[in-house]
Amino acid sequence: MIAFALALGLAAVPAVQAPAAAPAAQTSTASLQADLVKDWEAQRDKLMKLAAAMPEDKFSFKPKPEMRSWAEQLTHVAGAIVGTLRRLDAAATAPTLPQNATAKADVLKALGDAFEFGSTVLKKQTDATIAEGVQGPGYYGPGLSTRARLVYRTLVHTEDEYGAMTVYLRLNGITPPASER
Repeated sequence: MIAFALALGLAAVPAVQAPAAAPAAQTSTASLQADLVKDWEAQRDKLMKLAAAMPEDKFSFKPKPEMRSWAEQLTHVAGAIVGTLRRLDAAATAPTLPQNATAKADVLKALGDAFEFGSTVLKKQTDATIAEGVQGPGYYGPGLSTRARLVYRTLVHTEDEYGAMTVYLRLNGITPPASER
């Protein structure tokens, strides 16, 4: 009787399906250099949209007098990008950034030029060269850093400044583009 009840109970359970066939093997391999380029370009797109979201008349906006203005925040990011990533390729010609840009068009051009310089330098790298040591900025500490470290530290710095700049936008009643739904 117990065997009969078990048989009935098991009959009600759907049969276990065979696992689906494994996906076709990918034809490409992972690449540190390619990943850095993708992340760099995504960061560029996000920051350029953020920068453009502020109206021209607010480029001098400061949340508090002792803080950077919107234009200063963006030119600070541009300067940090060029100042750090020029170390990846000493032969690359870095853009000349304006010292005190305040007009929206000038600031956006400086930021765009800095990101483009970063893209150009990164695309010249290989997985082997991105792992090589170069002299980083003094505030990275003594000794060499890999080129990859310079890139990811620049990405982190840019993301930190992005976070601060979202507050600038919100204080002006503007939703950051990445937060729009």
